[in-house]
Formats: sequence, C-alpha cells, structure tokens
Amino acid sequence: MGYMWPRDAETLVEAQRGLAAAEPRLWSPPADPRVGACWVCFPRGLTGRGAEGDPAWVAAVVIRGSRMLARHVIRGEADAPYTPGLLALRIGRLLEDGVRGLDDPPDVLLVDATGRDHPLRCGLAVHLGARLDLPTVGVTHRPLQAEGGWPDDRAGAMSPLRIRGEVVGCWLRTREGTRPLAVHPGWRVGLDDAVAVVTGCLSGRRTPEPLRQARRVARRARRS
Repeated sequence: MGYMWPRDAETLVEAQRGLAAAEPRLWSPPADPRVGACWVCFPRGLTGRGAEGDPAWVAAVVIRGSRMLARHVIRGEADAPYTPGLLALRIGRLLEDGVRGLDDPPDVLLVDATGRDHPLRCGLAVHLGARLDLPTVGVTHRPLQAEGGWPDDRAGAMSPLRIRGEVVGCWLRTREGTRPLAVHPGWRVGLDDAVAVVTGCLSGRRTPEPLRQARRVARRARRS
C-alpha cells in the first residue's frame, strides 16, 4: 500500500495536524447504506495501558438492514501501549488490515474511537477513514475531552459535546433507561448524518448492530 502507520508520537501528531486541517467533500448517504464496523479485542484480564506486542483479534463486518454482507477476522499484535489521543499508534494498522480484508466494502464505517473530540481534532475515526478513503463515524461510551450534559431519557434524544465552545459530537440516547452513547463525526461525515447512521442500525439495542456484531465476531475469534 505504500503507507506505514506512524510508529512514534511525533510522527503521529504531524499526521493528525494535517488531517485535522483537511477539508474533504462531505459524504451524501445513500437510501440504504451498507454499514461497516471494526473492532479489536485483547486477552481477558489485560489492564492498564497494555504493551507493544499484546495479542489482538480484529473483526470487520458489513451489514445492510439485518443481513450480514461480509466479515473478516485477523489475529495480530498491538504496535504500542495505549496513550490517550494516540490510539492510532496501538491499533491503527490492525483496524486497517481488518477492514481491507472485507470482500464487500461498506458505504460508511463505524469505529470505536473518537473523531474531532481530540486534542488535535483528529481522533482515530478520522485518521482511519482518511487512510481507507471511507466515510467514518466514531461511537464511544464516553468522550475523550469534550463535555456536555446528558440528553433527556428518551430514545433519540441528543445533546451537544463541546470543546471550548466548539461542537465536536453529541450524546445520543439510543434506548430509554440506558446510558447514552457519544457519537463522533469522522472522516467526511457531518454530525447530522453521523447520528442518522447510528440510529438507522440500532435494531432495538443500545449499541449499533454493526459494532455489536464486530465485537461478537472478534470475541468469538479470541475464544477459539
């Protein structure tokens, strides 16, 4: 591919600054998008920042409606410990390899990572999307730096997440009575379309179905 993911903080920060300043054309969602997701899991019991060389299992899936169109699983090793804001050092290459192995690529990709909610406005959801040339949406359980109160306790309720007044994402209540998810616009995706993608593939659950399935497939691979 002619591209190597940054292997040190200085190189990664330089790449993040460049991507944060980019102004790619925004994605226009099709009526029934093929929604992909990727997930990486590590051995049970792993705590702290982890280490370079930790075993990892990566799954990527593509779903349209309730139908699984494609899946791909790889086993690899983490490239670095985890450092907030530098997640790409640890798993960027692994996620790219997982998604590139899909026979049927998605229209948009869900990533368990932030987008503009990042010190340099370039979380892994942005970086991975740019590398794959795919629209991306980050979905996490909590923000990285952004702040904002939770939305009303009803499905579909939203409230903004801000960094120094700038809206970089939102809380989204996907199910009544459950903790909201943080939704992050990634590469080429605006906030409204990011929320629409997530709400369009919930299947009555708190977690979007593509991410849930990618997590399930990765954990199944770990067990085997």
